[in-house]
Amino acid sequence: MCFECTKLSRRNFMSLAATGVAAAGLWTVGGALSPGFAKTTLTADEAIAKLKAGNQKYVAGPDLVEVDLPAQRKAVAPLQSPWATILTCSDSRVSPELMFGGVGLGELFVARNAGGMADVPTIGTIEYGLEHLGSPLIFVIGHTRCGAVKAACDMVEKRETLKQVEKLEELPGSVGPMIAAIEPAAKAVRGKPGDFAYNATIENAKRTAMHILTQSKLVKEAVHAGHVKLIYGYYNLDTGVVDFLG
Repeated sequence: MCFECTKLSRRNFMSLAATGVAAAGLWTVGGALSPGFAKTTLTADEAIAKLKAGNQKYVAGPDLVEVDLPAQRKAVAPLQSPWATILTCSDSRVSPELMFGGVGLGELFVARNAGGMADVPTIGTIEYGLEHLGSPLIFVIGHTRCGAVKAACDMVEKRETLKQVEKLEELPGSVGPMIAAIEPAAKAVRGKPGDFAYNATIENAKRTAMHILTQSKLVKEAVHAGHVKLIYGYYNLDTGVVDFLG
């Protein structure tokens, strides 16, 4: 199941229809794509299948994950054709290229920041992967023991306990606003059955995917038109397994 709005208003439908001719070239190889880029021939479903197969390979035999970097570097230097856009955390233990089976250069378009959040630069990065590189899949991935999510959970717990924001210790620099953006996800699942941090991580990935859909007109129209799929999931640091959740 991928993220889609349930209905298109007449205005949105007409707007999408009106831009269809102009956008048609974007979704064909060599259309509106910039020089140095060639749209992948993989569909979103094929990209998902490839990610799943790669993750199974990584889990079953990580010692077999090998890449011929010199040959790949030479092959992709003139152009790139990424078949999936990944948004995940900056955590040093999270490496999309490795956890999907040793994916090579030029295959994944990756955006990373603490907590895997979709701020303006990140959404712009995702839109670039969609519009200029022709990536058919957007995958938001949370992970085990995410420090940013844990901090958000701790802040929610403290707010509920103290009931007074001014008593909370301020986080340094820009860390505070970054953690504050995750707090709504943590607050939404507080008290629910299961592990608080795990539930918050899943909820945060889900909300981030929805945020991308609602804040990006390019992504929204591409999803509605069936050119792109937007999904979210969870990476287990201990097992190496990636769960495809929605």
